[in-house]
Amino acid sequence: MHLEKVPRVSRISKESFLSEYYRPQKPVIIERAIEHWPAYTKWNLDYMREVAGSKEVPLYDDRPVDHKDGFNEPHARMKMADYIDLLRREPTRYRIFLWNILKEVPELQGDFEYPDFGLRLMKGLPMLFFGGRDSYTFMHYDIDLANIFHFHFEGEKEVILFSQSENQFLYKVPHSLIAHEGIDFSAPDLNAWPALRHAEGYKAQLSHGEVLYMPEGYWHHMRYLTPGFSMSLRAIARNPRNLSKAFYNLLIMRNYDGAMRRLKGQKWIDWKNQQAIEQTHKKHFRTLQ
Repeated sequence: MHLEKVPRVSRISKESFLSEYYRPQKPVIIERAIEHWPAYTKWNLDYMREVAGSKEVPLYDDRPVDHKDGFNEPHARMKMADYIDLLRREPTRYRIFLWNILKEVPELQGDFEYPDFGLRLMKGLPMLFFGGRDSYTFMHYDIDLANIFHFHFEGEKEVILFSQSENQFLYKVPHSLIAHEGIDFSAPDLNAWPALRHAEGYKAQLSHGEVLYMPEGYWHHMRYLTPGFSMSLRAIARNPRNLSKAFYNLLIMRNYDGAMRRLKGQKWIDWKNQQAIEQTHKKHFRTLQ
């Protein structure tokens, strides 16, 4: 894979962000955008244990997709205090995914603000993501293809990004939002997955207080190098093509995939995974000719 470093800036004006990153749809890391937030000094795992320890949280791991799994259905549940104790004690594959802090712990709203980057952020959807050392997400993109601002807290996280223009090389699973789950994007076997040699993307490492902007529909693979957590704020896709894809995903693709899982069971999942390989190799070898 051809991965360049995500550009970094210390701070950035709204005008510069819009002209240099949003309009050309390029990622950027803003290193010192939130130092004035109370969250910058308060938010760590101990604080989250204190304010949300009694909350039951949904947990996800890196097991392959099963036809019995519902859309975003958690693999386990645990009290937040117990989960943070687990993160502190040992590596774990369990992650918290899309945890709405306004719904679960409203008082956390006072610790952050909605920055003015020139995009209208969806204020009802601040989501938290937690992970233990070496836990990771499959390479995927979000169902609504939104513009995402990803604020990282505590520890270190590795991020790999691709734009939608790289779909033909990423072994995209049809009727899904993920790449083939057999690929380790942190260290891919390019003999087994040869099309990845042509994929061009970005790589970065996030530390406490840094903000990653991911443009509309960007694929992302995230690996926690140490226990930590992040918050995402999102703005609706503005590109008409991405908006149409978002509506298709939400209204048609998700329901069709769910119906086929119920109808065909694991055979549907296996067929999709095989199609990801066959379709990608067909496009890949056609490109080489």
